[in-house]
Order: sequence, then structure tokens, then C-alpha cells
Amino acid sequence: MSEIDGGKAVRAGDDASVGGEGYGHGGDGTGGRGTSGQGTDRAGTGGHGAGDGADGPAGAVPAWEQRFRAPRISLPGWAEDAPHRALYVSNVTGTFELYAWDRRTGGIRQVTDRPNGTTDGALTPDGEWVWWFCDTDGDEFGVWRRQPFAGAAPGQDRAAAPGLPAAYSAGLALGRDGTAVVGRSTEEAGTTIHLVRPGGEPSEIYRHRESAGVGDLSHDGRLLAIEHTEHGDAMHAALRVLRLGGAPAGDPVVAELDDTKGGREELGLEVLGFAPVPGDPRLLVGHQRRGRWEPMIWDPVTGETRDLELDLPGDVSAEWYPDGSALLVLHTYQARSELWRYGLRGADSGALTRVETPPGTISGATARPDGTVEFHWSSGAEPPQVRAADGAVVLQPPGPAAPRSVPVEDTWVDGPGGRIHALVQRPAGEGPFPCLFDVHGGPTWQDSDAFAAGPAAWVDHGFAVVRVNYRGSTGYGREWTDALKHRVGLIELEDIAAVREWAVASGLADPERLVVGGGSWGGYLALLALGTQPDAWALGLSAVPVADYLAAYEDEMEALKSMDRTLMGGSPEDVPERYAASSPLTYVDQVRAPVFVSAGVNDPRCPIRQVENYVGRLADRGHPHEVYRYDAGHGSLVVDERIKQLRLELDFVRRHLLPDLAPQPSRPDPEPGPRHRSRQDRGR
Repeated sequence: MSEIDGGKAVRAGDDASVGGEGYGHGGDGTGGRGTSGQGTDRAGTGGHGAGDGADGPAGAVPAWEQRFRAPRISLPGWAEDAPHRALYVSNVTGTFELYAWDRRTGGIRQVTDRPNGTTDGALTPDGEWVWWFCDTDGDEFGVWRRQPFAGAAPGQDRAAAPGLPAAYSAGLALGRDGTAVVGRSTEEAGTTIHLVRPGGEPSEIYRHRESAGVGDLSHDGRLLAIEHTEHGDAMHAALRVLRLGGAPAGDPVVAELDDTKGGREELGLEVLGFAPVPGDPRLLVGHQRRGRWEPMIWDPVTGETRDLELDLPGDVSAEWYPDGSALLVLHTYQARSELWRYGLRGADSGALTRVETPPGTISGATARPDGTVEFHWSSGAEPPQVRAADGAVVLQPPGPAAPRSVPVEDTWVDGPGGRIHALVQRPAGEGPFPCLFDVHGGPTWQDSDAFAAGPAAWVDHGFAVVRVNYRGSTGYGREWTDALKHRVGLIELEDIAAVREWAVASGLADPERLVVGGGSWGGYLALLALGTQPDAWALGLSAVPVADYLAAYEDEMEALKSMDRTLMGGSPEDVPERYAASSPLTYVDQVRAPVFVSAGVNDPRCPIRQVENYVGRLADRGHPHEVYRYDAGHGSLVVDERIKQLRLELDFVRRHLLPDLAPQPSRPDPEPGPRHRSRQDRGR
């Protein structure tokens, strides 16, 4: 069943329980050694890594490491017609994998077991089959496989869509009659979507060079909604509904909805899901017509729409209650989120009722058939839990809970594009502190009041941690997100610079001990900051970054090429000066601070060649740096590897900036919120 998470309903691992560690955690193995100029190359080979044992007495597991090792689970997704059958992601074995849960019997079974982990999975509506995406060592290029919910012998998973070769996934929808709709993305074809009938050969029903994706199948399986960017704006999708199984010569297009007006306006749409009841073709759609994300209901058959004017100030997403009588609404505002119920029928129609949740971040939520609401929640201080609205814990993973961290504080700073929201976590004592600017990825993402093991580790070591929701971040309206155009990277750094000035002036941050770090887009911004603001930073930490924008464009997956063309206003051939101005490689000779870079050798998003180009230039000039390469993709699903990378970063800071870096003496846990009773679920 669908769940509110900003992604596709078919995935079992979309919420923050799979990540949420902060940047710089990927791959398998640990540090070897080799030198190049003043730089050090580290290759992933296994072990504990540099700096092991520096955080306390032998045998003692520091609190920061316990947070990484603590078992966690995602919000369980459930089969629409067999709601007692559920699928979720957990790290209980030390690697994030898929698990099947029979809520009637309480039985739990590990579905996948692969060296680099698995997070993408789906249940068929009848709950009989588990589909999961099989790539190679985190490269995201693979095929869908399936096994019975009850289990299969090792190695007995079967190809779910025989005849479809490996590709990047562009979505999946599973029908009640065994039909599957599979989205694929390749360099050769762009996006293709295929209809796979039981026992039949896949048939292509959609193809376009620009990015697109499978949205949802209607309850009867006759209508398919897709999101596409044929107009060339990868940040603002249009919708198309196709009829499946009609006459071969008939036009399969039932309706189009395009708020961009052919790419002329920056207004996006997203598929939130078809009505979950028989005979109802209505589609829940996210739109930006009033400057933020909101839901509306669209009937693609009649063309009628129902506008839902919700008196909520932030971005709003929603999903249907299983009987179609109401919507479960997720409201995100100023880095926190809350749930509401919006009635659709009778006297309840239009009524907005609060669903009680604790302050913090809800990274996924779902309404069960009996009306119960379940959600995945955490805060900066409190580790994640899967809860029900009545206060019960839905499912508790085995093992000790993560130690708490410190609460998140808010600050607002005037910037060149408007007020900037930043989140601050500070250690005990009086400042100014050494300070890490932990820059989020995306770029269309946001930092929130959510539990994250990475930032908490730096707080444990005496750092203040500042996270900036710069222009380009989500959650602050469409104009704030869409401000990131043409001067890519430089715009975000203007906002980070404004918050950095506040941090120093307020006495929070020691200007001589400022570190900039991040992963993915955050890693890119860290490298760009080191080159364009060389006097501001004492050290840089960059994980899976864009380091050479031109080479990254050449090697990255097709969907990201589309995104880059949108951000830059064209390809490198069209606007070479923009790519050069936004590339960290352009400024590499201005870098003054020591640099630590980690990269996955199978990364399709920030490929390894362009990282090698950058660190090669650092080596040529004999600049202090280290590069750590590991055998995975865009980050890692292996807990030991995440811990190992943070140890390497701590050790790098210890050797190049703070020789006495060590965890602060343990403090009592912050006062916890209300205790919640456990519940053994037996089949709702």
C-alpha cells in the first residue's frame, strides 16, 4: 500500500531510516595506503580503518558508533489486498536488507542477503510475491527479481520481468491480475516503460529521451499514470494517463495534465496515487499552483478536478485512506512535519483533523484499513521509531536502542535571496566551538529535525554542527527551490557564507576551526566552497561529490543529465561557461585547506573518473589531501563501512586540525519524551 514519503509507493526503503547518517558513509572495507605527492590514497580492503581505538578504552564502543550500529527499520509497506503482509528495510544484520513481516503471526523473514545491501522492494497487491531490485555492488543498474512472500531457497529468486535487460529503474507498478509496469532508463534509449502481462513478453508502451517514470496503476489495472519531462524541464514534471489493454489501433492516451504549459512555466506535478476503491478512476496529484506543494484530486476520464485548499503554511503531500473516505495529509514546515486527516465524504467533507504526533520529523506515514495511522518518526535528539497515532510502537527491532543526541536549535539569517533557515546542534560548554557545516545533498532536499548518527558523532567530539537549508532546498516554497538555476553551486554558497558569518559573529563558531563537509551534492558544495572561499575554511570533507562537472555530465546516469541541463539551462555544449563556473575543478588551484575525499568506484551519480580528475590535480600541486575509494556506489548500506568512513574523517581532522580531538565525557541522555508502550500487532 502507498505511504507518504515523497517517493514512489512501491518502495520499501524510502524513508530516512535507511540513511539519515549524515554524509560520508559508503562502501565496503577500510584503508590501505599509498601516497601521491602529499596526498594519500586509501582503498577499501576490510578491517577497522585509520583512527580505530582512538575514541576510548580498548573494547569500549563509543556512543557515536553505537548510533550507527543500533538496529533500525523503515516504515513497513503492506499489501493492498492482504494488509497483514508487510515489507520493510532493516540493518539488524549490519547491512540494510529487505524483510517480510506477517503481522498475523508475528513471523519475520529476511528476504535479501547481498554484500552491498538492498532497499528497493515491493509487494504484489495480493501479498503473494516480493519484488526487489537487483543491481551490482551499488551501481543502481539492474533488473527486478521476485520470490514468494513465504520464502524461497537461497538462489531461487526468479527474474520478475524476463526479457528486459538491465537498466536504471524508472519506477514500478504492480496490478491485481499479475500485470507489472516496469520503468527503465538507459543511455541508449532514454526512458522506456514496459507492460509485462503474466506469462507474456514485455511490450514497450512508452519511450522518450527525457526523463520519465511510472506513477501508479488504477485499482482495476486499466489506467496507468506516468510522470514525464518531455518539455525538457527535469524539475517540473507533467502527467499522462494511459489506458492499458485497449484496442491495438486505439489511442492509449486518456488525458494529459501539464502545468508547465509545454515547458514555459515552472510548475510541477507528481502522482500521489489512484483512488484505492473499485470503479473509481480519480487520481491524487501533487501540484505547485499556489507556490508550494499541495494535493488535488483529478479525474482523468472526465477531466474534473477537486481543489483542496488546506489552511497549512508549508508543503503538503497526501495519500488516500484505504476506503477512499479521507486523505492522510503530511505537512512539512520549517524543518518539521505533522499529520492531518482530511475528510472527503458527507458531513466530514473538507474537515481537517490533527493526527497527534510528537514534534520532529515524519519520514513516512500510512493509513491502515481499520483507519489506524502509522508513521516513521524521529527528532534530532530522539532515535527513530515506527509508531501508531495511539502512541504504540508498531515494530521494535531487536537489540539496544541508539543513544540519544542533543536537540536541534533553529536560527534564521538574512541572506542575499531572503531569510535562510539553519539547524544547529551544539556540544556542552561555552563557545566558540570548532564547527562543522554539514551541507545536505539533493540539491532538492532539506535538512530537518531528524535523528542522524553522523552529525551526532561530531557533536560528541566537541563540534557545533550547522546545517543550512540554502536556496534550492525543498520545504520553503517553490521560489526558494527554483532559485537554483544557472549559477549552480555559487547560489547555495552565498547562503552558506551568510550563515557562516552569523555563526562566527554570534560566538558559536571558532573562525580558525571551521570545517565544511557534505555528501553527494553536499560534497560538491564542500569542494566548491574550498576553492571559491579558500580563506573561510580550515578543512574540507567531501563524500561522493561532483568534483569535475564536465566529466561528471559525460559519465552520469541519463536522468541526472536531464537534471543538469535544467539546472544549467543547457548541455555543456550549449553553455560551457556555466559548467566551468560551477565546477570545483575550475578552482582547485585556489584550495588552501586539507581535503578528505571518499568515493564509490561504482557510483552512477557522481562517477569515479571525475573524482580522480580532481584529486589528481591536488596531487600535482602537492596539496595535503586523502582520497578513499570503496567498492560500492553512491554511498553504502553496510554499517561497518559507514562507521569506518567516519573514523577516517575523524582521524583526518585529528591529524590536520585538532590533534586532541576525542569524544567529550559522557553526559546523561537528554530528558526523553513520553514513554510509549509496545504493541504486538496481530493482523489489522
